[in-house]
Amino acid sequence: MGEKAIAVMNATEFFAWQESQDDLYELVDGLPLKMMTGARNRHDQIVVNIIGETRAILRGRTCRPTTQDSGVKISETQIRRPDVAIDCGPLVDESYLVNDPRVVFEVLSSSTRIFDQTKKLEEYKSVASLTHIVLIDPDAPELIVFARAAGQPWVSRTIEGLEAEVEFSSLGFSLPMAEIYRDLSFRARPALVDRE
Repeated sequence: MGEKAIAVMNATEFFAWQESQDDLYELVDGLPLKMMTGARNRHDQIVVNIIGETRAILRGRTCRPTTQDSGVKISETQIRRPDVAIDCGPLVDESYLVNDPRVVFEVLSSSTRIFDQTKKLEEYKSVASLTHIVLIDPDAPELIVFARAAGQPWVSRTIEGLEAEVEFSSLGFSLPMAEIYRDLSFRARPALVDRE
């Protein structure tokens, strides 16, 4: 016996439906898509580090970090759940959405890396309030920041090394790479060229 087909939903219908589910879903083209679970400890540690550090930096301001439990509305039929977002709007107790997303962080994984760097990136770029999109490599101290000033196009920059900092100029703070990758060690990458 086949499963009952799920009708295309808008954001309101999706969150009402999500309340009765045990798993976490995104809304993709009006249909619920179950999120992958079981991220590696490295991935989880980076998420915890970002939330902890941004919470401390933003304490006393109107902005605050959120977890992937809070969705970012791309359109009426598209809801994404970044690993971390910075919300600068008022806290709406009963909402499931980030009210005023300014920054999203995605920790890349081998199974979603290409999708996150292409289609999902373009979706995030369409969100008018976002000023920064950060794609984080969990296996090396390296990330890509996409940033834009008001009325300007997106510009990307790769940041490498634990001594560097990620600047969020529109929000008036920076995040040290050493804090993003706190408590993690890295294996040396193989050399592409024989140096002898």
